[in-house]
Amino acid sequence: QLQACGGGLVQAGGSLRLSCVASGLTFSRSVMGWFRQAPGKEREFVAGIGWSGGSIKYADSVKGRLAISRDNAKNTVYLQMNSLKPDDTAVYYCAADRSVVPGVFEGQYDYWGQGTQVTVSS
Repeated sequence: QLQACGGGLVQAGGSLRLSCVASGLTFSRSVMGWFRQAPGKEREFVAGIGWSGGSIKYADSVKGRLAISRDNAKNTVYLQMNSLKPDDTAVYYCAADRSVVPGVFEGQYDYWGQGTQVTVSS
């Protein structure tokens, strides 16, 4: 089970930190990812992180503004979101995968959280 939280309403240029707590899986042996789905659009990859945090991938649209990290002792993955833009408005989902390297496709992830809403006002 994945439980995401930390979403909310923020003005453009502001920051938020999303958290996702995992249970019922071997977190330290799970690749973790963040995806998002904006209204009327398909869900898209945002960021992914390998088991120990050594392998990280970002979507081009978020590089330099969003940062993914994990704390294996707390079974938690984070998404620090800075310099937010209205285009970042979406429901953000965390996901877990039993492979070694973070993937960028939805189908590569086995477990999904319920999503948390992020709204960025202009």
